[in-house]
Amino acid sequence: MTTETMDLASIQSTKVIDARASACPGPLLEAKKGIGAVKVGEVLEIWSGSKDTRNNLARWCKKTGNEFLGFIDEGAYDRLFILRKK
Repeated sequence: MTTETMDLASIQSTKVIDARASACPGPLLEAKKGIGAVKVGEVLEIWSGSKDTRNNLARWCKKTGNEFLGFIDEGAYDRLFILRKK
């Protein structure tokens, strides 16, 4: 999913994790730790410099029952959004 299908820029994230300095799977591990800091129905935002994080987070969300809302490509990094469902 990309910004064409949803206005991700208007999402109010509850928590933002800056994992831009982490190589994969670092951003995924940060997301796993960070999801517990947001309540069900809230959004966790991950900043990652690795394009692999897009697919890794989407697969992880599907596996865990959370919702990968998509990403915004900021050029040097991505802003990725997860809606906590469980």
